[in-house]
Amino acid sequence: MTENQKPNVELTYRDAGVDIDAGNKAVELMKRHVRATYRPEVLGDIGGFGGLFALNAGKYRQPVLVSGTDGVGTKLKIAFMADKHDTIGQDGVAMCVNDILVQGAEPLFFLDYLAVGKLEPEKVASIVSGVAMACRESGCALIGGETAEMAGFYPDGEYDIAGFAVGVVDRDKIITGEKIKPGDVLIGLPSSGIHSNGYSLVRKICFDVKQLTVDTYIPELSRTLGEELLEPTRLYPKTCMPLIEKFDLHGMVHITGGGFYDNIPRVLPKGCGVEVDTSAWPEPSIFALLKEWGGVAKPEMYRTFNMGIGMILIVSAEDVSTIQADLAARDEKSYIIGKVIAGECQVELK
Repeated sequence: MTENQKPNVELTYRDAGVDIDAGNKAVELMKRHVRATYRPEVLGDIGGFGGLFALNAGKYRQPVLVSGTDGVGTKLKIAFMADKHDTIGQDGVAMCVNDILVQGAEPLFFLDYLAVGKLEPEKVASIVSGVAMACRESGCALIGGETAEMAGFYPDGEYDIAGFAVGVVDRDKIITGEKIKPGDVLIGLPSSGIHSNGYSLVRKICFDVKQLTVDTYIPELSRTLGEELLEPTRLYPKTCMPLIEKFDLHGMVHITGGGFYDNIPRVLPKGCGVEVDTSAWPEPSIFALLKEWGGVAKPEMYRTFNMGIGMILIVSAEDVSTIQADLAARDEKSYIIGKVIAGECQVELK
């Protein structure tokens, strides 16, 4: 390059839209949230290239690690519209820890991945505070993660978040569904709302068809639409781990994308189907509104949403009363919502 061809500007990474100083500030702001999640098995501190976790193998006869990964999906669009970011992290954690829980695994640690168009340290810290709170509630440590500033990739104010959870279970305590048999009973644990699935349909109904906004007050819900739609996904580990330790659970189902029709068959062995009594639990008002506003048929509702049941336990009929008593003693609601019948993995709604 000749003298005349040299550029007349000196560009920096910041000029290209990536602010390393802002990234460092975000790390400092989130440190206290992250450290608050640490378990005794965590080694080192935030900032390393990898998270270190010393598994206490002495607690288990044959420890098996169980992993899961997921994102929040288009529920993020509601957070952008409402400019509220301190709860969306719980959704990311819940989608992962609830998934590994159904195989009997105690959540050990979690890592998050946050990608932003422009890094705003305070917003990032708010998002991660929600992740950390959910990790503490689930008993797992937030031992690492990544915040990526991707200039020009995301619109201003938008981001994506995903997570990865690892848990442990003794080999002979793994819940596989192979013990499920006709006559077993389905116990449903209530959801906290829509959780993190079906939001493409939710947004279509609420904002395109009904022309509502996140600030619209909905009398039937006693709060704004945005407050309802941003209700975080329920975390089930503290509710279910005591049951996993005490009882022989034949199967567990996390009701996520695909609702009842697609998730329940994932745990059913050959020769089994289920019959679900949809009148057995109180349906949260938001689902009735979505059904009415969008003219959505009942089968579509139960294939898209959790309809008020976020976790299902499949247990022997002889154990039902004891399990429900255990839950009630801890102020946990539960409902007998159906039974296992002979069949080929079908889900029949009553």
